[in-house]
Amino acid sequence: MRMKNLILPIRFAVGICVCLIFYFLTLSIFNLHTKPIFSLFNFVITAFGLFEVVRVYKEQNGPDFSFLNAFSVSLITGFISTIMFTFFFLFYATEISPMFLNNLLSVFKGDYNVGIGIVCFVVAVMGFATTIVLSLAFMQLFKKSYNIPAYQ
Repeated sequence: MRMKNLILPIRFAVGICVCLIFYFLTLSIFNLHTKPIFSLFNFVITAFGLFEVVRVYKEQNGPDFSFLNAFSVSLITGFISTIMFTFFFLFYATEISPMFLNNLLSVFKGDYNVGIGIVCFVVAVMGFATTIVLSLAFMQLFKKSYNIPAYQ
């Protein structure tokens, strides 16, 4: 992928990341950021961003739209936004709110000896997995259909 082709994924990745950070900080205002159920909305934010990047990519390329290139754009967008959000999460949990990790893990019953590295790894893996699943799903929406219309 050429550098000029990276502008679209980077632009959308930054947008997705900003939305994820805004949502996380909004939850933290109400002290809801330690409740894992609210992280399900991250899926919605990521889904909207990845859908839009593929839609815009298809608009820009018109008849030259290819499944593989669109899939690559979606993956790159999701991976970049996941990496950026994971770094924000690490910074937040270590510098802004050092008690965040203890509060987050207290939600689960049991005595877990888990460090920030494992939690950040899980955040990253969840982001990567979400990106792969959504990219594959959206490519089914944007691919050309080769179905033959039924004649009556």
